[in-house]
Amino acid sequence: MIPITPQLFEAYLKCPTKSLLLSLGETGSANPYAEWICTQNILYAREEIRRLEEEVSTIQCITGPIDRAGLKSRLWQLATETKVCTQNLESTLHALERVPSGIVSKSAQFIPTRFIFANKLGRHEKLLLAFDALVLSETLDREVALGKIIHGNHRVTVKVHTTELKSEVRKIIAKIAALLSGQAPPDLVLNRHCAECEFQRRCRQKAMEEDDLSLLAGVSADERGRYRSRGIFTVKQLSYTFRPRRTPKRAKNPARPRYPALQALAIRENTVYVHGSPTLPNSKTQVYLDIEGNPYSDSYYLIGILIVSEDHEVFRSFWADHTAEEPEAFSQFVEAMGQLDDFRVLHFGDYEIIALRRMKTKLPERLHPSVDAILGRATNVLSTVEDVSVRYWP
Repeated sequence: MIPITPQLFEAYLKCPTKSLLLSLGETGSANPYAEWICTQNILYAREEIRRLEEEVSTIQCITGPIDRAGLKSRLWQLATETKVCTQNLESTLHALERVPSGIVSKSAQFIPTRFIFANKLGRHEKLLLAFDALVLSETLDREVALGKIIHGNHRVTVKVHTTELKSEVRKIIAKIAALLSGQAPPDLVLNRHCAECEFQRRCRQKAMEEDDLSLLAGVSADERGRYRSRGIFTVKQLSYTFRPRRTPKRAKNPARPRYPALQALAIRENTVYVHGSPTLPNSKTQVYLDIEGNPYSDSYYLIGILIVSEDHEVFRSFWADHTAEEPEAFSQFVEAMGQLDDFRVLHFGDYEIIALRRMKTKLPERLHPSVDAILGRATNVLSTVEDVSVRYWP
């Protein structure tokens, strides 16, 4: 039986198909982004392990595999890269802290720790720590109620009550066990994780061959389930179900619904259909804004603007090689915008607006009115044309 490891557990949280492929030893094509994330996590964990080891004496620190008797020994305080396993579960703990109770009759407390380089934590990271705690708990045959996650540039420590997640972790483990035994092969579904997955090309090719509904961006799993219950399994089948609907004449604020069937029809006929009459504000100058950042470090490294005025087009970019350079890059951008008259800022999605509001507090106070002016003249193009856009997952 293939043991369930943190790698398979994490992969399942993101995509059951990926978990199955990894369990079979499959290798995907090179994905620089996925490799970069993996490298950053490895380097971050190594550095944090080294830092913790420096804080305790050599006698109190152990490294590598350790059996059950060794775990219960009173001679150590910190264990790093410790492999623990049960009949079907296996994990290598980044670090394990042993805290004596101070009472002879009471056992010591064991606290597993995970290191994650991202500044932001999600539920997946906490579930991974809870998985470590569960494997350790079954190895020691005692409750492991608390774990720690140290993450980000500032090494923030987050305490996680792992007992609250134990039930959910066991359910996920049961699903993975069924998957690995071949009882329930997963449906191929493209999702947001595909962009950073080494199996992206393989799955996308198969999805296109099957004309799978998950090719349509924005169609949720529940929506796909409802379509399948009606006998609609492909993008082509869905395209034939579109029926235009009239907007009531008396409607003051008519809704702008998204029609996946219209999206499918546009793809089938390779045509862009405009539903409704989308309008954008007029101005003498249009500024197309794009801000690029790293979601894992919660930082911004590039601001790009395309300035279109009459027959002129000018492109400018403002770079920040390090987090410390971000305020300067944003200051240069704001000052460049201050030289324009009668402009509108056009952006796609909320990312740019969130970035400007977040960085405003880091800029000189004299620039705050200019930032407010930019925000006041910003238009989210995506919200205006979302119902007419034709999008496939990348």
